[in-house]
Amino acid sequence: MVNIKRVLGLDVGDKWIGVAISDSLGLIAQTLKTIKRETSKQTLEEISKIISEYEIEKVVVGLPKNMNNTIGPQGEKTMKFASRLSRKYEIEIIYIDERMSSISAERVLIEADVRRENRKKYIDQIAATYILQTYLDGLKEK
Repeated sequence: MVNIKRVLGLDVGDKWIGVAISDSLGLIAQTLKTIKRETSKQTLEEISKIISEYEIEKVVVGLPKNMNNTIGPQGEKTMKFASRLSRKYEIEIIYIDERMSSISAERVLIEADVRRENRKKYIDQIAATYILQTYLDGLKEK
C-alpha cells in the first residue's frame, strides 16, 4: 500500500479555525478539531504541531468569496493568515472556494438532529472537512 503524506483542511474564521485531515491515501477528509484563536502565535503553533504530527504536505484553506466571485475583507484576512502559515512553515497552500461550506455543514448538523446550541461546536470542523473533501474529489477527477 502506498502511504502518501496527508493534506490538512482549514476553515479560517476570526474566532475559530476548523481543522480536517485527509486519510493516508488522500481519499477521505475527516474532522480533526477546532482551534480557538487567542493569539496569532498560539494559533500558528497549534497548526505547526498538527503539520509535524501528521506529516502534512500541503494545506487546503477555504477562501470566502463574495457571491460575485470577488474577494472581500474576510477573504483578504484568510489569505493573510494562510500566507503567514506558508512562510513560517514552508508549506504549500491551496485555496478552495468555500462559499457554500458553512451552509452545507449546517445542513449536515440539522439532518443529524444536533441541537441548535451544540451546532457551533462542530460547524467549523465540518466546514473544514467539506473544503478538504472538495479538494480531494477534484484530484480524483484529474
